[in-house]
Amino acid sequence: MSDFIASEERALLERHGLATFDALWNLQLDAVDEPNTGRGGWSSVYRLDLEGRGFYLKRQSNYLTRTLARPFGEPTFAREFRNISRYRKQGIPALQAVFYGQRQVQGDTRAMLMTRALDGWSDLDAVLQQWPTLAPDTRRAVLVAVGELGRILHSAGQVHGCFYPKHIFLRATASGYQAQLIDLEKTRPLLFGQRDRAKDLEPLLRRAPRWQAADIRVLLAAYLAQPEASPLVDAWLQRLSRRRSHKEGR
Repeated sequence: MSDFIASEERALLERHGLATFDALWNLQLDAVDEPNTGRGGWSSVYRLDLEGRGFYLKRQSNYLTRTLARPFGEPTFAREFRNISRYRKQGIPALQAVFYGQRQVQGDTRAMLMTRALDGWSDLDAVLQQWPTLAPDTRRAVLVAVGELGRILHSAGQVHGCFYPKHIFLRATASGYQAQLIDLEKTRPLLFGQRDRAKDLEPLLRRAPRWQAADIRVLLAAYLAQPEASPLVDAWLQRLSRRRSHKEGR
């Protein structure tokens, strides 16, 4: 597999001598958190700033995931990169890849994924912490943006698998909010219709206890592209409430 370099960032990387796997792998950077260990290897994340633009550079060695299709394993970043590419092709708002490559080095499987930093965006978790102090119009705009993001995702035939507040990023615009997704490792095709869609949405509501029924109705109306008083919104509100009660009662 040849290395991927985003055309928009190639010149920037070349100016800094960072347009190759070895240059990025050997670049001395401080990790943003403790490395993940396990799976027989390690995986770590670094921050990189170039000419006022921020990036996250993720490196891993022998950090593999095994599936029926790949019983001998592959780097977890390989799957994430495929999903990032799929989201971009299908028009699902999500983080953007700048570089991807993998190598076999003295028996070790190394992989590296570089993405654009979401500077200027806030995750929904942070927004929810401020929820009681937000103006009603702001709350509605956030709910609409999240609902529309879910609709775009599922209309493209994808299930995120971790549609949680910490994986949904928001940015204010002149007309409302934009929303996009990160952490695409668990994405899979939407195969089971309403069951898959409800399974994706319900954990979001469970992780947003500040939202009242009226808030969830706004979100579902945007998700379904229906009026808030629509019977379809009522049906989905009941379906998700039942699923939430079942999960919380386990």
